[in-house]
Amino acid sequence: MKFAAIIEYGPDLSKIAEIRPTHRQYLGELLKNGKLAISGPFVGDSGALIVYEAESQEEAETLIANDPFSKVGVFASWNIRPWNVVMGNPALLPK
Repeated sequence: MKFAAIIEYGPDLSKIAEIRPTHRQYLGELLKNGKLAISGPFVGDSGALIVYEAESQEEAETLIANDPFSKVGVFASWNIRPWNVVMGNPALLPK
């Protein structure tokens, strides 16, 4: 099942820049292991959208809690909700 996380970042842009490589490495591992559907920051680094593939709400919460951005406080808040994909255009997604 997919879980969409709408995330708000804290205001420390230098911390975001510093931790971003580790955060993206973590997301890359999730992608490789079938636990990430899609992700990316909002313009201006105010937050992000991450869509996880998880068995439960609890698993999705664990995935976000283990993210390096979460561990150092870049994620100021988030809301995770179960999400059903109805339509999509793979041609518009990054390769």
